[in-house]
Amino acid sequence: MHIPSSDTIDIEVLTFADAMVSTNDDYDKKRWLYVPDFYSEYRYILGTRGERPLICIGINPSTAAPDDLDNTLKSVERIALANGFDSFIMFNVYAQRATNPDDMERECNALLHEENMKAFDYILGLSESPAVWAAWGNIIEKRPYLPDCVRSMIALGTEHHAKWYSAGKISKKGHPHHPLYLKKDTPLDPFDIEKYIESL
Repeated sequence: MHIPSSDTIDIEVLTFADAMVSTNDDYDKKRWLYVPDFYSEYRYILGTRGERPLICIGINPSTAAPDDLDNTLKSVERIALANGFDSFIMFNVYAQRATNPDDMERECNALLHEENMKAFDYILGLSESPAVWAAWGNIIEKRPYLPDCVRSMIALGTEHHAKWYSAGKISKKGHPHHPLYLKKDTPLDPFDIEKYIESL
């Protein structure tokens, strides 16, 4: 479990550029992309390195780290490989760690969001045709600022000509399915992110 120690506005948050400076030798940097590369109250990126990554988007990070994936990320990795990708990148709409989304901060930290979008721009640029898997489930409703964070992501995705996908059954409210309980060979389906965001 990770329960936030405070709102992120009350702690030092590294910019994405500073967080990219790696100082941790406790994991294989040729295999893992982990930013920042230490366990903290926030996480920009966690994933494996490859030529064709599947970018999975959750709402916010929990406890996972290199070589210590939680069940959600294990599912993400299996589905990425089953759909022909050679790697996965776990990204989140909001970068604050909280195992229970009810513990997320009530107000958006503008600096954390801005740096998180720089991280998203970076991972979109890792492949010529970025594939983005919307996978946040109903948790998007937990905080009023989350849809606006997604809108920022859509704009960046458009710049990079990203293709959006979902996996599993769409909820009655139109939300894309969370990865946790999906079968390992669940196919990816095209997801109309523009139409979806209009409903939020």
